[in-house]
Amino acid sequence: MIVKAKVVKLGNNVDTDVILPGKYLALTDPEELKTHATEGISPGFASKFAEGAIVVAGENFGQGSSREHAPIALKAAGVRCVVADSFARIFYRNAINIGLPALECPGVSTHVVDGDQLSVDVERGEIRNLRTGETLTSEAIPPNLIQVLNDGGIIEHLRKKRVRR
Repeated sequence: MIVKAKVVKLGNNVDTDVILPGKYLALTDPEELKTHATEGISPGFASKFAEGAIVVAGENFGQGSSREHAPIALKAAGVRCVVADSFARIFYRNAINIGLPALECPGVSTHVVDGDQLSVDVERGEIRNLRTGETLTSEAIPPNLIQVLNDGGIIEHLRKKRVRR
């Protein structure tokens, strides 16, 4: 799985209330959620994702409440992958569960700028900055979670496993 897109860069300690403000938790339709993605940073910020984006963030991305709505809103808004120096544990797993690749790569936020083009080989953990030519290596995503991503998320993965039996 290779993802290529423009970088939308965020900072350190971006919490789920910034990714998707709590007042939208009653919404369940991803099409509605996407219009509010990153609204906590600034209204209209999610329009940067419209043509597809890779979010690059600093440390502790997705901290705060364990709302699954946050990665759903990002994915629905056009985020194809999130690469961060580090993740809050629950955000990381929620992202994988909904089929949004999340790669932890310490220091990545110091190697890219907003608007760079990246090519991310999710299975190999290689992040190539197409502007600079630099390649970074992320922490490996375990094979069982790669399969969840390849299947489109945990629900589809479980459906496919059930059919195979």
